[in-house]
Amino acid sequence: MPLPRINSTPRLRIDIHAQTGTQYAPALRRQLLKAHAILKSHLNDLSLAIVPAGQMAHLHKKFLNEPGPTDVLTFELDHNARNQITSGEIIICHTVAQKQARKLNHSVAHELLLYALHGLLHLSGFDDRTPSTFKIMHAREDEILTHLGIGPLFSKRSS
Repeated sequence: MPLPRINSTPRLRIDIHAQTGTQYAPALRRQLLKAHAILKSHLNDLSLAIVPAGQMAHLHKKFLNEPGPTDVLTFELDHNARNQITSGEIIICHTVAQKQARKLNHSVAHELLLYALHGLLHLSGFDDRTPSTFKIMHAREDEILTHLGIGPLFSKRSS
């Protein structure tokens, strides 16, 4: 039995299920692994699903009682003894990403990555429910996207 790692970020295992947008899965996996290393998250098991608008609308209604599709849904699945999230699921909507990318004049791949990164931040302990935590979380998204060589995407929405 191997010894547990001390003071290190656990390796992240990512399972990707794509009902649509399958061509984006390899890049999403690579970028999320890099983002996970930057965050030093306790997350070690992640399921990522890329779904069309109809499926996302169904899930949005089922879990949040909100009509219509949304960009991303995040679910905590397991925690460690310190109540840190170790397993989670992120569902991102390909259809919403296509529309938003077109509107903001950047790639669908980058928009999907923004959604997946948003979910990863939630699973790493970030929150965006108050104005101050919203600002912190979205600034961190843009910081990580810049570090990954993409540049800020969220801040473009308010420009």
